[in-house]
Amino acid sequence: MAGPAFRAAAVRVRVPASSANLGPGFDAFGLALGLYDDVVVRVAESGLAVDIAGEGAETLPRDENHLLIRSMRAAFDRLGGQPRGLEVVCANRIPHGRGLGSSSAAICAGIVAARAVTIGGPTALDDDALLALATELEGHPDNVAACLRGGFTIAWTDEESARAIRLDPSEQVVPVVFIPSTEVLTKTARGLLPKTVPLADAAVNAGRSALLVEALTRQPELLLAATEDRLHQDYRAAAMPDSAALVAALRAEGVPAVISGAGPTVLALCDEAGADKLTEFAGPAFAVHRLQLDRAGAAVLPLDM
Repeated sequence: MAGPAFRAAAVRVRVPASSANLGPGFDAFGLALGLYDDVVVRVAESGLAVDIAGEGAETLPRDENHLLIRSMRAAFDRLGGQPRGLEVVCANRIPHGRGLGSSSAAICAGIVAARAVTIGGPTALDDDALLALATELEGHPDNVAACLRGGFTIAWTDEESARAIRLDPSEQVVPVVFIPSTEVLTKTARGLLPKTVPLADAAVNAGRSALLVEALTRQPELLLAATEDRLHQDYRAAAMPDSAALVAALRAEGVPAVISGAGPTVLALCDEAGADKLTEFAGPAFAVHRLQLDRAGAAVLPLDM
């Protein structure tokens, strides 16, 4: 059986950062943010060449061990076979180990690029299959769903595969991220979680998660109440005390603030006026960035953009 055919021209893929959980929506909610990694991929005659600029340029492997390359290989397997060679150029802007979905971005960039350089790729690996593969590689669907589809996503897994729906966040919501210089590994943060939680805490999170869907899409004035969490943030606070203290200080001032994903980045969901006032809370431990909401998700773009 013949393998797939590949495009001669290079393709460019852009993937957004993402924030998971958003407080109460543990392992289910994701929000795509306007901070991007770009990758350019060309099928070559032989070998593998990887160039990296930006985040991780000094530490990431430039061989088959790179997460993006491993993800591409997995996608090519699903598409019917591997190309003879690959040339890959990465421009990374999403900080690593900060709870902004850098690993999900690498996975999504790899599988979207593999599909884009394969003739007939979108038919052979449709959007649902893309989400399923990304979830398989990442281990959970919250970040990859937001990265692939943009906007506000609710993701889950059933007996068959990963599933997700996408909603449009309110135009009034302005995300502000407080990024510390220190990293916290997701594995470390997950290791701090208890095996069981009190029923009362689970009930609060269930109600707040339902409220957050309405608050983030239609009534952002409810975001402070809607982002309350009792399932994971307090348990992880010991691994990121400065971030936990910042969340508490912001919320005490009425700012809807949460730990982004596994941390230690803090995400605040503000309106225009509130976003401009948040730099006073940061202190020297955090870099503050006001971002846009990403509404497009992973995209194949012209090379000259």
